[in-house]
Amino acid sequence: MRVLLIEDDKMIGQNLKAALAREGISVDWVRTASDGEEALANGGHGLVLLDLGLPGRSGIDLLKMARQAGNRTPVLIVTARDGLDDRVAGLDVGADDYIVKPFETRELLARMRAVLRRQAGAAQSLLVAGELALDLETHEVTYRGTTVLLPAREFALMQALAERPGAILSRARIEENIYGWGEEVESNAVDVLIHSIRKKFDKDIVRNVRGAGWMIPRGET
Repeated sequence: MRVLLIEDDKMIGQNLKAALAREGISVDWVRTASDGEEALANGGHGLVLLDLGLPGRSGIDLLKMARQAGNRTPVLIVTARDGLDDRVAGLDVGADDYIVKPFETRELLARMRAVLRRQAGAAQSLLVAGELALDLETHEVTYRGTTVLLPAREFALMQALAERPGAILSRARIEENIYGWGEEVESNAVDVLIHSIRKKFDKDIVRNVRGAGWMIPRGET
């Protein structure tokens, strides 16, 4: 998954980016509201982590503008402001959840998973598409009776496909989902990941559509 982090504090931003990277999450980090607005407009992120105390313009104002513009990307507010009025204001303008600094990384990850589950209309941390099941908490993938714990990048690729069963994702779209800004991506990186996944399961787990990209079936085959 690719996350947008809007946080002006350098130390906090660096620590969050490193912690999420260890979980296989690609993070694009900006430090001002104006850069955050541009990044939101460009899209491509599965979730936004938004600080409220940004220079120039508050996170509340940024979120309000984004929602008014029709942007529906899930937003988790990450801030040191713990007052009830701040929490209510953030939720009222369209935040999906709120976490107060300081916090443990595992709590942040749990809240991120919960926000994504609610967006998908799922009550559990299980993403199911046909014969495929992904556990968003443990990174285990089950296919045709075989369960394997996948490395972070392989799991991110399968999650991108499983969230859109039946849809063909191009190489560029997959790269956009699993790599962040500035990451060097080899021309065959997606092919290598898919080859590794197929070796662990079956060649049919990911279908290639010649000249278009890759997909997983919408239902059982």
